[in-house]
Amino acid sequence: MSDSGPSLYERLGGYDAISAVANNLLPRLMADSALGRFWEHRGADGLDREKQLLVDFLCHHSGGPMYYTGRDMLLAHRGMKINDSDWECFMGHVNDTLAHFGLALSETGDVIAFIESTRSDIVET
Repeated sequence: MSDSGPSLYERLGGYDAISAVANNLLPRLMADSALGRFWEHRGADGLDREKQLLVDFLCHHSGGPMYYTGRDMLLAHRGMKINDSDWECFMGHVNDTLAHFGLALSETGDVIAFIESTRSDIVET
């Protein structure tokens, strides 16, 4: 713990809690009629790899001990034609997932702020 208190990673419950969030969020996104197109024609191995990269990314950027080895968000999402409507739909699922786990308002705000900070690298205008 640092002088400023526990990291977001610690406040979220660590690796297992972040992994549980990814396990809840990804099926929501894939089943969504507007967002499912981003996972069409993906094999199980590719989906498993994507989920692990998501967990590593979230753990690393929330102050955890994981090292993220994936591409940056701009490169990873370039050419996917993700628009503002897609982003808003995605964020709705993020909020629903966080609510499902009963995440405290403070941590919810920190998670949402972090995810929103990636928007400009993901949404193509």
